[in-house]
Amino acid sequence: MDRGLDLTERIAQTLRGLVVDGELTAGAQVNEVALSERLRVSRNTLREAVRILVHEGILERRPHRGVFVAAPDLGDVLDLYRVRRIIEIQAVRDTPRHHPGIARVIDVAERAAELREDGDWSGVGSTNMDFHAAIVALVDSPMLDAMFRTLLARMRLAFSQLGSPEFVHGPFVDDNLELAKLIRDGDTERAAELLDTYFMRSERTVTAAYGRMDIERSRPV
Repeated sequence: MDRGLDLTERIAQTLRGLVVDGELTAGAQVNEVALSERLRVSRNTLREAVRILVHEGILERRPHRGVFVAAPDLGDVLDLYRVRRIIEIQAVRDTPRHHPGIARVIDVAERAAELREDGDWSGVGSTNMDFHAAIVALVDSPMLDAMFRTLLARMRLAFSQLGSPEFVHGPFVDDNLELAKLIRDGDTERAAELLDTYFMRSERTVTAAYGRMDIERSRPV
């Protein structure tokens, strides 16, 4: 956690991390008492951090019911992919060949492959989020890193509604390894092309699943 942030911002960052790691899932109610005790902060500090995440669209406050983790809809998903393409593909294209952050990209991709072998699909999902954060970190922009953490939290919420981390992340573990190799070798144009195709496949998979989910919800009980 960045000690340069004030306490409220640090707690907000921690809450984003709980979402990215899959501990807070879409639609879940936020227990402010339990969270304030867990994070060892006052209820007032937690509420200020919650207010930040509500503004970011990660949490939502429902009148007379409390605070809940947001559940992105299909429109949100399409918008998230649109923004990710703009940020990540350009980040790959602009990466200098010997950037020290490339080592982190490779390490995270290899860790996801190890977790896959162990059958730890929740871990694969969290590591996949780390992989994309590592790509954006190659830009060396603290402002962009902060913005992207919010985007990843909302993306994880979109994925969490689909039920199976293996379904969402399994097909892309090998792609991450190939992406990391291309970036390491300085073939950033091919890496950008692969990432574009990657996003297209992922978006189609997720939007199709959302479509099926909407059909199921619309069926009479």
